[in-house]
Amino acid sequence: EARARQICLRLLTLAPRTRSQLATALHDRGVPDDAAHAVLDRFADVGLIDDAAFARAWVESRHYSRGLAGRALRAELRQRGVDDDQIRDAIEDLGPDAEAATARRLVERKLASTRGLPSEARIRRLAGTLARKGYPSGLAFRVVREALEAEGAEVGESCFDDLDTYTD
Repeated sequence: EARARQICLRLLTLAPRTRSQLATALHDRGVPDDAAHAVLDRFADVGLIDDAAFARAWVESRHYSRGLAGRALRAELRQRGVDDDQIRDAIEDLGPDAEAATARRLVERKLASTRGLPSEARIRRLAGTLARKGYPSGLAFRVVREALEAEGAEVGESCFDDLDTYTD
């Protein structure tokens, strides 16, 4: 157990970790399951491991720093072993308005680099940027259309006709 505590403390000093990540690290280092379980339970009891807090901090950080949408955040948290209920709670804290505002900010940053391109190419690039960040296509195309219209670009309905089949 002393070895397990030492491993966990070292890992937690470097960065916050989920219970699953710590359990995997202990297993990989040959710590017996009963010792690992005892140490992880104790760390959770004293608040050194809190997957719900980890999920909230992860969502807050990755959404605002990288502009990731709920879908991408959900995948990242699952990969780190966070429980689905805790993921849902953390992403619900984000809210759809914050997600839409972040999508608008991402499109505004990318908009200038697409000037001079045909409308269809601009739409593809802008929507592609949002898609790679995990935004649903319906939201992506709505935000792109709003940004292009606000810029005064001529965006005919025909530019979006072929894309409407991909919207959520």
